[in-house]
Amino acid sequence: MDLFAGAVGGGDDESKGEEGEAGEDPEVAEARREAEEKRIEKHRKMEEEREELRQGIRDKYGIKKKDPFAIMEDPDMEGRLGRKRKTPAELAAEAQAAEEDEGSLPLPGNLGELTSKASELKGELTAKVTEKCTVQ
Repeated sequence: MDLFAGAVGGGDDESKGEEGEAGEDPEVAEARREAEEKRIEKHRKMEEEREELRQGIRDKYGIKKKDPFAIMEDPDMEGRLGRKRKTPAELAAEAQAAEEDEGSLPLPGNLGELTSKASELKGELTAKVTEKCTVQ
């Protein structure tokens, strides 16, 4: 009797398994096949339900479904993981637009009124805090 017969890499279990499946009872094989079909059908139904939920979310938030083959159609994107590189003209246009946006900040028209209210609130708050601190 060999003590290491079933050890890593050297066992006769592989040949026994092949004989067991080939000589399997037809009823057991049929039951196994039916169970596998039921499992596959169950998972297909679950995936259909998930896809319905996903589509409901897409419809609710206006998200378009990604087409996995759309990327493959662009020959420039083949083998790339990221997005398409911008041309120097596109980069220059973006830089110019950014410079134009820096000069014009969207400030409210009544900025003076807002600053005066802020300073008034600051004064009132300071007065209330000093009053509470001195009362004790």
